[in-house]
Amino acid sequence: MPLRSLVATLTAGLAAAATTLAAAGPVHADSARGHACSPTVSIEKHSDALDKTTYAGTFVGNLSGLAVDRDGSLLAVSDRSALFTLDRRTLAPKGVLPLATQSGAALDSEAVAVDRDGTLLVASETEPTVRRYDRRGRILGSLPVPDELAVAPAGRAVANQTFEGLTLLPGGRTLLASMEGTLTGDPAGVVRLQTWQRHGGAGEFRLSAQYGYRVDTGLGVVEVAGLPGGRLLVLERGFTAGVGNTVRLYAADTRRATDLRRTTATGRTSSTPRVTDTDGVRLVRKTLLADLVDCPSLGATAKQPQPNPLLDNIEGMTVTGAARPGGRLDVLLVSDDNQNTVQTTRFYSLSLSLPLRIRTA
Repeated sequence: MPLRSLVATLTAGLAAAATTLAAAGPVHADSARGHACSPTVSIEKHSDALDKTTYAGTFVGNLSGLAVDRDGSLLAVSDRSALFTLDRRTLAPKGVLPLATQSGAALDSEAVAVDRDGTLLVASETEPTVRRYDRRGRILGSLPVPDELAVAPAGRAVANQTFEGLTLLPGGRTLLASMEGTLTGDPAGVVRLQTWQRHGGAGEFRLSAQYGYRVDTGLGVVEVAGLPGGRLLVLERGFTAGVGNTVRLYAADTRRATDLRRTTATGRTSSTPRVTDTDGVRLVRKTLLADLVDCPSLGATAKQPQPNPLLDNIEGMTVTGAARPGGRLDVLLVSDDNQNTVQTTRFYSLSLSLPLRIRTA
């Protein structure tokens, strides 16, 4: 083909392509960003497959906590007294276990952890308490809880603002529960992280260190996930009517934080009655990994106003596998739909890398 004809042909083709792109509209920003939510966090995919479904006559929703079982299956606890076993790859339910209190009453089950012997540790925010169940749902006992963490008037906690997160740290010797809200008398925005320590291979958990953690304004701690070396992933969440959810993922480090217990003249250990800004208390350090509003939406839709249609009432989190090459972790989140038509049961698969240092308190 002569050069003049070739140039004419190319020019016509480019003009046609430009016309086609203009008609299609601008390229969505997600296309340029890929799946990155931040420099350290990316979202791989999301799934609404279980939204408003039932399994064995039980509504699959109200999911508040996640854990990986010993066989690799997923456990998802509902705050309506049910524990689901899910296929790790497809999320399809494989079983459901009813849960109840010692009196047989319904359980406000918010978080779950699998102990080394396979028994289940389930946090309830009603009292609050952590109960131990066998694999048939029978209660084997409960862990001691400091008096001040009880809901008022028995303690200083606010109803529906107690144990929301629970995690067994690597090694299985330390269990940690997170309070969602601030105790009456504590500084605004400081919540408590309570730990229990096991001594010996099969010993019972005993009350141990308690730490202060400062949440962002208007947010609460809804889940924690243990990492090696005393580090944590912390999920903070809030909701504003007409605007939607705020969900932020932090890396946190308890290792230099003040233990809020004090030793009395009798040598007994108890929690300090108040935490004030002038006590010289060192709070748990934290570093923001991602504000999930910055994640690409990946085609997700929202049933109510949200700053990003991907967002919903995210409440559960677990680390689903060992670090990838390059030190990245796979993390799974789930939203609690509250059995509400304007909320969604949604799973989020994230990949993240941890900072070498956690800088702020």
